[in-house]
Amino acid sequence: MRRSTRLLAIALPVALATVPVALAGPDSASGGGEPATSPVPTAVEAAASVIETARRRATPDTEIVAVQAGAEISLRSRPGGAEALRVGDTTQFGSPQRLGVVRRQGRWLGVTTPELPNGKLGWVDGRAAGIDVERTRWSIHADVSSRTIVLRRGGKAVGRLSVAVGRPGSPTPTGRFAVTDKLSGGNYGPYYGCCILAISATQPSTPPGWTGGNRMAIHGTSDPGSIGAASSAGCLRAADGDLQVLMRSVPAGTPVVIRR
Repeated sequence: MRRSTRLLAIALPVALATVPVALAGPDSASGGGEPATSPVPTAVEAAASVIETARRRATPDTEIVAVQAGAEISLRSRPGGAEALRVGDTTQFGSPQRLGVVRRQGRWLGVTTPELPNGKLGWVDGRAAGIDVERTRWSIHADVSSRTIVLRRGGKAVGRLSVAVGRPGSPTPTGRFAVTDKLSGGNYGPYYGCCILAISATQPSTPPGWTGGNRMAIHGTSDPGSIGAASSAGCLRAADGDLQVLMRSVPAGTPVVIRR
């Protein structure tokens, strides 16, 4: 993309007595005091976490971290680790900030953001102030080899479209990403067609002399003959009619899985 755009039920029986919870008492290190016991609220929380994990595995919903208006949140390098960066309530394009969750570890949510390299997650405490955790049943699955995108809802394919992919030397990056913005192509130039779904991926292998930035997107094109070919600088190009379906269907934060 051009720089002017700055884009490029399982049933789970759980008994509290079976949930192992170990707590260190204040004197446990020195061997003094009474043995530590697990308070009931901690056991309840542990059981609820197990149930929630099973529920997530049984349903295809994906979590989205929505940053509340006026808030700024910390993304950690790992669960409970050092701060990697802070993000505000809007994206670089002015959209409300919605971060797609790729992984969960306990209460910690691993999110994808273009502010970090492809494949690296920022971790946010799911109980932190300033966020709402939303869910979506939509997902986008791109196959670079077959040059197709499959739109899924609840894990079931509901649409398939042909796309152009990255040309040799500037292949489309693969991995797990998310939609960050839904933009009008007309605001950024005719070569983007009707619509742009900006995603959290970046292009580490821009073409020689390229001045169009490194942000990745699924977008329309002014050259429909290129669809189905390896002809882009890495973005996925589709027909305007197909892009309009995606724009109407998926919210920001929707997972985008790209494989080769």
